[in-house]
Amino acid sequence: AEGLNLCTSGSATSCEECLLIHPKCAWCSKEDFGSTKSITSRCDFLQNLIANGCAGAIENPSSSISVVKNVPLSSKGSGQSHLDVTQITPQKVALNLRPGDQTSFRVQVRQVEDYPVDLYYLMDLSLSMNDDLDNIRNLGTKLAEEMRKLTSNFRLGFGSFVDKNISPFSYTAPRYQNNPCIGYKLFPSCVPSFGFRHLLSLTDKVDRFNEEVRKQKVSRNRDAPEGGFDAILQAAVCKEKIGWRKEASHLLVFTTDDVPHIALDGKLGGLVQPHDGQCHLNEANEYSASSQLDYPSLALLGEKLAENNIHLIFAVTKSHYMLYKNFTTLIPGTTVEILHKDSKNIIELIVKAYNSIRSKVELTVWDSPEDIGLTFTATCQDGLSYPGLRKCGDLKIGDTVSFEVAVEARSCPADDTSHTFTIKPAGFRDTLEVAVTYSCLCGCTGRAAPASAKCSGNGTYACGLCECDPGYLGARCECEEGASGDLHHALCREAEGKPLCSGRGECSCNQCLCYESEFGNIYGPFCECDDFSCARYKGVLCSGHGECHCGECKCHAGYIGDNCNCSTETDSCVSSDGQMCSGRGACVCGKCQCTEPGAFGETCEKCPTCPGVCSTKRDCIECKLFNSGRLADNQTCQKHCKDEIITTVDVLETDDPNAIVCAYPVNNCVMKFTYLELPSGKSNLTVLKEPACSSAPSAVTIVLAVIGSVVLIGIILLALWKLLVTIHDRREFDRFQSERSRARYEMASNPLYRKPISTHNVEFTFNKLNKSYNGTVD
Repeated sequence: AEGLNLCTSGSATSCEECLLIHPKCAWCSKEDFGSTKSITSRCDFLQNLIANGCAGAIENPSSSISVVKNVPLSSKGSGQSHLDVTQITPQKVALNLRPGDQTSFRVQVRQVEDYPVDLYYLMDLSLSMNDDLDNIRNLGTKLAEEMRKLTSNFRLGFGSFVDKNISPFSYTAPRYQNNPCIGYKLFPSCVPSFGFRHLLSLTDKVDRFNEEVRKQKVSRNRDAPEGGFDAILQAAVCKEKIGWRKEASHLLVFTTDDVPHIALDGKLGGLVQPHDGQCHLNEANEYSASSQLDYPSLALLGEKLAENNIHLIFAVTKSHYMLYKNFTTLIPGTTVEILHKDSKNIIELIVKAYNSIRSKVELTVWDSPEDIGLTFTATCQDGLSYPGLRKCGDLKIGDTVSFEVAVEARSCPADDTSHTFTIKPAGFRDTLEVAVTYSCLCGCTGRAAPASAKCSGNGTYACGLCECDPGYLGARCECEEGASGDLHHALCREAEGKPLCSGRGECSCNQCLCYESEFGNIYGPFCECDDFSCARYKGVLCSGHGECHCGECKCHAGYIGDNCNCSTETDSCVSSDGQMCSGRGACVCGKCQCTEPGAFGETCEKCPTCPGVCSTKRDCIECKLFNSGRLADNQTCQKHCKDEIITTVDVLETDDPNAIVCAYPVNNCVMKFTYLELPSGKSNLTVLKEPACSSAPSAVTIVLAVIGSVVLIGIILLALWKLLVTIHDRREFDRFQSERSRARYEMASNPLYRKPISTHNVEFTFNKLNKSYNGTVD
């Protein structure tokens, strides 16, 4: 093979070390293997060992799988013995794993029709829920009618809660002991506060449910949060008293109109002991540890609900929807629905949540060993494979989905160690048990010969090599420690001119004895390798996802790259619509890199400038506001539109430069809305309450408009004509004046013009009175 030979470069000194280097490495246990003139590695690829003459003495175990139990999937739930219903196949497999050698098996899951259902109704009986209590007094009968359309085997139970009856959570003064509502004008009488009270075990007699509900009265606590998480935990772990059946689907409906107390809140009342996750119902079926234990944590709730295969349904008022929606991401297998303030929609809510639960399958893994790597590939109803996914949605009852599960051991545990882990669909009682053993020992190791003559009597011969006793060295244990000589130094150099043992060891008896290092192990025939000089990521060797072998990171399954910092998982890149990076980017190292200009978000789901964004937002508007459109039928509206905040207005403001204006036709009208991305990652959609419609103009209006247009055009044309004539005349007059000013003679100097009056001058001289006169006579 070309390039680096991982097997020979690993410098394995035993068969077991060779098997750990790479799953394709094999070991030659033949005694006289190799040439006397060169060192031939016993750890090499299989084809190389065969080519070098080691056929018949090769240790090369591989991973294997055997199916121990494989009962076929059932088709119906209530038509046969419930304990025989099978919803996952196979039920048990046994794996024998060689480290690094991946093996896989296929799992099929089907939600059978007519599966039994146990539903426990857990109600908040604080004072604000009084009107809700009135509306569910006949809930049992109506709910049973609706649920029997989905299953013929339905049972119903009932429990209630308020809060811990200690200060500061409840009124504890003596005057409030029997009636905490004293002095409260709106509701002067109520029962004392309590933590949790189990009122009706699961039963198919729904009339008893109605009877218990009619008996209930509300109570009053001091602060706004309720003690509902105490009640949820007790309802989950007190299996015998509640009456959960192993062969049924378990639904726990939690109804409240306020926020819950969570772990550490109990310190306000002096409760410092964490919840132990155990059942604490006394003979009166009341929670007896309410005043001793703190509220349970979200992690503890999730663990106990999953352990008992319970689907939790939060039925909460609209003002607290987002808080409980966030809880669902922390508690697997839970859903949340909006409850009307008077609980009138509770039946519709439960049926909707049940259908939502039954429309999806998600695999969970329990007790997975740390040295085992698991990868899933889902094949859903569309027939396509989705690497990295372990869930399928939009399923119908009776649909079968499959998952390819790839298993790889990263290392070898202690000798004779075996592990068992469980794969189960969330909320199912059916499980797949996986037993794991490890193929880490070579067969030739079991045939080891102590004090063998092949090892000069100074060592144990196994797998073609001598393991020398303390104080002896050499291929045949022929040297004692400390023996040295210049003739042997050349055998301790990797190449001519290089330092002895790479400068990291001493040459003794033709062999390099590598120094110890505080950073890790130095090894190799010439001490040229170590397990600490590999690439790091954020200061962590091989990013913590691989092993360092002779300067190169060998990544664990699911990681690639020079420093193993790049994950190959794609779960985090799948958007809510099932596409990889919303079709606008590529999944690189477990994160979406958006390639579409303007796209952003964890899965490139935000893209205000992308083509078709208005169409996507339109689907959410239609399904959320009008329960119509392509998302309304397949019940995926909440899934696809979870980040959309929709507001209706009478007049649409379009002044915001960051908002995008969209419009689409509706029955000869136009529905307009604006779309704005918020810093929180959500989208703000502002929609007109009603589509904008324009009325058709009357015939008279059209005639008058045409006449007016003709007249207006005529006036404009006349004005233009007058303007052009005026301009022309002015130009002609100006030209005339210019030519006149350039004339050669004025009127007064015209030689052809004579005045009608002529003037003559006559000169004469006369004397009068001895005076002489000169003059002129005209």
